[in-house]
Amino acid sequence: LKMAAEQQNEMKIPQMEENKENSIDGSLGLEILQIIKDSQQQHGLRHGDYQRYRGYCSRRLRRLRKTLGFKMGNRHKFTGKKVTVELLSDNRHLLLVLMEAERAWSYAMQLKQEANTEPRKRFHLLARLRKAAKHGEQLEKLCESPRVDAKTKLEAQAYTAYLNGMVQFELQEWKSAMEAFNKCKTIYEKLASAFTEEQAVLYHQRVEEISPNIRYCAYNIGDQNAINDLMQMRLSAGGGGGMMAEKLEALITQTRAKQAAVMSEVEWRGRTVPVKIDKARIFLLGLADNEAAIIQADNEETKERLYESLLAECRDTIQAVREELRTDVKQRERAAEGADSGKVSNLQYLHSYLTYIKLWTVVRRNESMAHALQAKLKEPQTDENKRGPRPQDLIRLYDIILQSLAELSSLQGLEEDHTFQKEVALKTLVYKAYRCFYIAQSYVLVKKWSEALVLYERVLKYTREVQSKAKSFNNSLKDLPDVQELIAEVSAEKYSLQAAPLSDRLDHFRLDPTLLSKQPNLVQFPPDFQPIPCKPLFFDLALNHVAFPPLDDKVEQKGKGGITGYFRGFFGFGS
Repeated sequence: LKMAAEQQNEMKIPQMEENKENSIDGSLGLEILQIIKDSQQQHGLRHGDYQRYRGYCSRRLRRLRKTLGFKMGNRHKFTGKKVTVELLSDNRHLLLVLMEAERAWSYAMQLKQEANTEPRKRFHLLARLRKAAKHGEQLEKLCESPRVDAKTKLEAQAYTAYLNGMVQFELQEWKSAMEAFNKCKTIYEKLASAFTEEQAVLYHQRVEEISPNIRYCAYNIGDQNAINDLMQMRLSAGGGGGMMAEKLEALITQTRAKQAAVMSEVEWRGRTVPVKIDKARIFLLGLADNEAAIIQADNEETKERLYESLLAECRDTIQAVREELRTDVKQRERAAEGADSGKVSNLQYLHSYLTYIKLWTVVRRNESMAHALQAKLKEPQTDENKRGPRPQDLIRLYDIILQSLAELSSLQGLEEDHTFQKEVALKTLVYKAYRCFYIAQSYVLVKKWSEALVLYERVLKYTREVQSKAKSFNNSLKDLPDVQELIAEVSAEKYSLQAAPLSDRLDHFRLDPTLLSKQPNLVQFPPDFQPIPCKPLFFDLALNHVAFPPLDDKVEQKGKGGITGYFRGFFGFGS
């Protein structure tokens, strides 16, 4: 069923790709970049599924050959056949060569993914990349025909330069790869400047995709300034895709490893500990860059991706330190001796520091997500069928924050650090107040006024505690949400909540002197009982007065029994 659905979707591709009409002057044209981008997005590459895209290219080639009558022999014998300039009478001949190049390229990218676990597939990968570049050169030669328009010629040159650059890039021929990518970039920039802004968007996106490849080649040639641009590309936009992303990660790790050679110790909360594990050195060196990229992120999606990347790297580093703690027996003995003297070992303290970074990053990530949800919660809902954010979503985020803070207070080596414990307790109060506020909001939605009012009072209690304890911590609240804004919001919600029961008698004026006293009675509690309709009971009273019609003529009359009747029936008479 899935294959049938895919084939049906393939048949719905706009005919502009396969049956595009010739230009007014009779020349042939093909939107090369538009076709490959649409095909890739619709058939697997949106999710990185190169095998599915390769299958699509094969089926597309079969349909094109059948339509053009361009058969490669018969079922018994294969006969190779190439598209030549003399045969070039339809733009679908150009599309045929383009699909052959795309099929070879997608197979190479599939092998690139598999080569991570099977290194020998790298040789097959290079062969398929060369095959794709060869088809690209064939497409460029066909487009040199005077029948092909100028735009298609330029796009074919850029496409061929891109494939040649990918081959040289994989062979680590940096200078040749850089020349090919620069040629591709120049052509697409010229095409973008020749068309309207809407048409130029696709060309600009292509230029952005190959820019990391160019900077990577420049770095390997000897341009040391290129590493800063590459790291910025990687942190802000994720770098390139496919093999470029892997090489970029390896380059940044290699650069940090060189810088880590001079790093020998780290200081945290007044204690300096040596850092002998290379993975920990590399992570701590890149920590400042990662945090700076998070602050400079343009949108919440980019910020969340950077948080996830930082957390994944932090978990790997903690695992490396934990393995070192397990294997080093002498270190564990020193840790036991240190525990008796009230001081943990250096390696254990480093583990606590990395765990602190991980837990506090989780707190900051969830706080960022909560801030985005709060903004959406205040926006009016335009689509009633679409589920919008609810207070319950925020409660879950603050639960995770409070759990992380509870783990922070139990880190080894910080039990006797009273300043740290007080800071964690203060942060816990702040997030408890916000969690309690959104629990109250969830009760308001179901019109449980009394429960919500009690929870609002609890929020004010937490905020008063925060204000009283925050006087001795000037810098502890700089990264936390403002409790003063929460107090103002709670006060407004309380007034709205107290007025909610009055909606039952808005149409009737009643002068109540108790409303001016110190304890006004706004609503009667518990409320009076109200009559409601009970479940009806049905009695069939007419049954005894109904006279039913006689049914004697419809009831079968049985004959009299006895021995005489038996013999009559046996001999066949008397019936």
